[in-house]
Amino acid sequence: MAAAAGPEQPGVIDTTPLPEVPLPEVPDPVDSSDAAELRRQGIEETRRRSAELFAEFLDEGASAASREAARDALVRLHLPLVEHCARRFRNRGEPFEDLVQVGTIGLIKSVDRFDTERGVEFSTYATPTIIGEIKRYFRDKGWAIRVPRRLQELRMQIGTATAELTQSLGRSPTASELAGHIGCSVEEIVEGIESSNAYSTLSLDASDDSDDGAASMLDALGEVDAGLEHVEIRESIKPLLDQLAPREKKILLLRFFKNMTQSQIAEEIGVSQMHVSRLLNRTLEQLRSSLQHLE
Repeated sequence: MAAAAGPEQPGVIDTTPLPEVPLPEVPDPVDSSDAAELRRQGIEETRRRSAELFAEFLDEGASAASREAARDALVRLHLPLVEHCARRFRNRGEPFEDLVQVGTIGLIKSVDRFDTERGVEFSTYATPTIIGEIKRYFRDKGWAIRVPRRLQELRMQIGTATAELTQSLGRSPTASELAGHIGCSVEEIVEGIESSNAYSTLSLDASDDSDDGAASMLDALGEVDAGLEHVEIRESIKPLLDQLAPREKKILLLRFFKNMTQSQIAEEIGVSQMHVSRLLNRTLEQLRSSLQHLE
């Protein structure tokens, strides 16, 4: 009886057929014209639904609960419009979710104020209100330090002009180019750029998160040197000290640098304490009058 050939035996080919595995169906790519048609149908459906909800919301004969439900449905229906407007203000230091919330306030105001008899699309009416609410948020709430509204608006103009000029020039614009584009002076451009530093602040206790126990910004700041105000006096008195006689100079050294008493100085130089006192007073008065003469 011949032994069955294992998979390790050479020369034997396994002819067992592989099981059939069904391949997943790959959907056909959506044609651009079909995508445009679907988008158009979605817009028409939104318009139709919006008209129905506004009719119910503005119906004075309807119940308060029905009108409130229609109002909430209108806000939910047009939330994509708020998100679209909020995307224009991304990457400006504020969370996208906060911008959507602020824009939703503008949407609610638009729903409450919209008049269907004007013959204007609701999205056309609501978009300026939503964007205005977001801009007002940046102007009034987004600044860490209060700055004049003129500078806040100028900062936004500088940001827009910088993007446009960078695109056209292929480089960052200069202050004079920004001033010419906006129609203001170079000094106002500089003031507007400097005001941008007030938009966001950093705590002095903040440290580098990359290293545990790293020094904070407060540790890196210097402090006022107590001896700084005396530098000018010391530099002014140096040439006056060089003009003194050796004995007077030694008395000043012993009294003010070695903190010796007048009795100790008298023993050091071999004179009486009274004489040391007179020499010291005379020398100090001479230095004082010379400094006043220099001033």
